[in-house]
Amino acid sequence: MSGSPSVRRWLADAAQRIDAALGPARVKRIVLPPLVDQPGKEGEFCAVQLDDGSVGLAFTLLGSTLAELHARGLAGRQDGGTALEWVRGYADGSGATRTLGLATINALTRRLYDRAGFRAGDSADSFGSLNLSPGDRLGMVGHFTPLIGQARTLGIPVTVLELKPELVREEPGLVVTLDAKRLAGCTKIVSTSTLLLNDTFETVAGFWRGAEAVAVVGPSAGCPPDPLFAAGVTSVGTAWVVDAEAFLARCAAGEKWGETSLKVTLVPQGYPGLDALLAKVA
Repeated sequence: MSGSPSVRRWLADAAQRIDAALGPARVKRIVLPPLVDQPGKEGEFCAVQLDDGSVGLAFTLLGSTLAELHARGLAGRQDGGTALEWVRGYADGSGATRTLGLATINALTRRLYDRAGFRAGDSADSFGSLNLSPGDRLGMVGHFTPLIGQARTLGIPVTVLELKPELVREEPGLVVTLDAKRLAGCTKIVSTSTLLLNDTFETVAGFWRGAEAVAVVGPSAGCPPDPLFAAGVTSVGTAWVVDAEAFLARCAAGEKWGETSLKVTLVPQGYPGLDALLAKVA
C-alpha cells in the first residue's frame, strides 16, 4: 500500500462512505465479554450493534483494552451515539476507542453487505484454506497452535512472528521471532486480524509480498477487505452474526457462540469491491 493511506485511515473513510450511502446509523448497544483472568476464545471480543440490528466485532485483549472498556462503564450501554463518532476513534484514537471504532466499522460493513445482497462463502477452515503441502514454508503472525502441529506433521518449517519476547525460541522446524523480516521466504502465511488494531499491518505486509497465499483471520476482520487484498492478502476469514440477540447474550457471558455466528471467507475472486457494493445500494 505504498503511497496510499494507512489501512486505518482507509477503513475509516470507507465507513463514512457506507454511512452516507445507507443513511446515518446509530450505535444501539455495546456488549463486552466478562473481565476474567483466562477468557476462552469467545471471551476475547466485544460487539457493537447498530440501530438496524447489524453487529460488528473486535478483539479486546491488546494491553489493558478490555479493562479500560469496563472501567468506562460501556458494558451493555444503550444508545451509544452516532456510528461515525466511534469510527473516528478508530482512525485517530488508541486502545478502547480504537477497538470500538473497528467493531463499528465491521457492523457498518455487515449492514452494507446485507443491503447489497452480498454473501461471503461459508468456511469450515479457520486458516483461510491454505492447503498446506510438503515443500511449503509456513509463516504465522500470532500463534496458531493447531496449525503448527499440522505443519510439523507434514515436515513443513514454521516461522512464528510474536510480540512477546518471552516466547522467542528456535528449534528444528520451528522459529518463534520478534523480527518480521523472517517472514520473507515463507510460501504461505496466516495472520491474526489484530494487525488492524496494533499499527503493524503495513510493516508486516511488506514481508509477505512473495508468498503464494496469505490468510488474515479473526472476527476483527469483518471490514471491507479491499486494502487487505491490495496488500497481497488472498483470503479473509471472519465471523458473521446470524442470531443477534442470542449472540449478544453469549458474548456478554463469555460463552461459546455456537450456531449464533457463522465462519465465512472472502477472496478477491468472489468479492465485488466496495465501490460496486456502494453503487448497488445507491
